[in-house]
Amino acid sequence: MSAVEDKIAELGLKLPQVVPPLAAYQPAVRSGAYVFTSGQLPMVDGALPAAGKVGAEVSPEQAKELAATCALNALAAVKSVTGDLDRIQRVVKVVGFVASAPDFTGQPGVINGASELLGEILGDKGVHARSAVGVAVLPLDAPVEVEIQVEIAE
Repeated sequence: MSAVEDKIAELGLKLPQVVPPLAAYQPAVRSGAYVFTSGQLPMVDGALPAAGKVGAEVSPEQAKELAATCALNALAAVKSVTGDLDRIQRVVKVVGFVASAPDFTGQPGVINGASELLGEILGDKGVHARSAVGVAVLPLDAPVEVEIQVEIAE
């Protein structure tokens, strides 16, 4: 197991299997020294643990945990094209989408779930630029979706 996967285990987590695509796309692609993931839903064992809008059916605290699950799924997608998470030089960008109730404005706090987990796992390599965007609806009525871009070592 890689050092990154050891850190994931130390946190009491497990790197999941790659979430199969829901449509015509790949979970991740490599271009030069970068890996770009598709948007990752918070799937656990093939199912969404929660559905609905944050600030209505889903609490911001639960959504933050779901964003962390998305980040873990994104790391699995990265591994699927690199073979080894230790090749990550740094997380360059995180983009998070939050299916939001009309009056919910806490999208940055929700996406902190992904950002904080990447920092815990990767340390300084997990520091990144980020966008946190509120949207009306996400695939499968997921509360949150996260994509990442990482730079990898040759």
